[in-house]
Amino acid sequence: MDFVMILISAIGGLAVAGFTAPVFGLVDKPDARKVHEGHIPLVGGISVWVAMSALQYLNPQWLPHQQVFWFCISMLLIVGVLDDRFNLPVLPRVIAQAIAAVLMMRSGLWLASLGEVIPGYVVTLGMVGYLITLIAIWASINAFNMIDGIDGLLGAVSCVTFGALGILFYLHGNIGAWHWCLALVLAIMPYLLANLGLFGGKKLKVFMGDAGSTVIGFAAIWLLVVATQNEDAIIAPVTALWLIALPLADMSAVSLRRILNGNSPFRPDRGHIHHIIMKCGYSSRRTLVILFAAAVICASIGIVFDRLQIAEWVSLTLFLLCFAAWVRFSMKVFHR
Repeated sequence: MDFVMILISAIGGLAVAGFTAPVFGLVDKPDARKVHEGHIPLVGGISVWVAMSALQYLNPQWLPHQQVFWFCISMLLIVGVLDDRFNLPVLPRVIAQAIAAVLMMRSGLWLASLGEVIPGYVVTLGMVGYLITLIAIWASINAFNMIDGIDGLLGAVSCVTFGALGILFYLHGNIGAWHWCLALVLAIMPYLLANLGLFGGKKLKVFMGDAGSTVIGFAAIWLLVVATQNEDAIIAPVTALWLIALPLADMSAVSLRRILNGNSPFRPDRGHIHHIIMKCGYSSRRTLVILFAAAVICASIGIVFDRLQIAEWVSLTLFLLCFAAWVRFSMKVFHR
């Protein structure tokens, strides 16, 4: 029954926010970089937040420090909505993300260890872990924001991440966190269907907006830290890389290429992972299918490696080799 209420909350939030968004100017307008038709409501994040608020009310104990998490995503959502509406400068967004990071770390959730990524040696971070956690939160938020470039991609990839995390929580006996991940997938599904035009056609099409990608990116890093750190850790930190492989690879490869070309890593271009695949001759819908399949394969590798207890340094080496292959391929396609 709780899952039904969460799904209903997401649908209701999407409907109400989508109907009122044009009144408040919370819409995405076409321009030189955005080729969609019409003014599309930027309300996907609001829908997810409404569902997460329902979850907070129905089951506040499913996730460690869930009240702190809900406060953080509420703050990030408000700043994100203001950014979607008024195009805020970078500073307010950075401050909000830093505050969320501090609250998260004060709750005891921070990156204290990278695991046994060196054979026979567990890499602990000490006080540097707080700085690494702050960088990881920023990276996760920006990675999920960057991958939101074609219809369905952010929703599909985030569902893979949370779905895979949920499976791992279930396999390791953390039923509360498993239920929480399932609730997140259900919260995203109405947006995903509407974004793809499968829920009400083009008239009800919506976008996630920076508010939504911020909330999803923060939720991802929160869950990954819960899963990999402290005495309740269920998976090795390197396994987390496989679960967010696509957003992480996209952000890292794009930033690296821009720096090597003498540009700012924040300078927009058409070199993201979906642009590269589409430049190979695929339509946006086929690109979505390809990248969704790639995300599923990467997450499956993480799950299989976890079940087989593959050495962490082996998993990391294979991940870095895959990343290097993607960087080389993407640069070749981008410059041709």
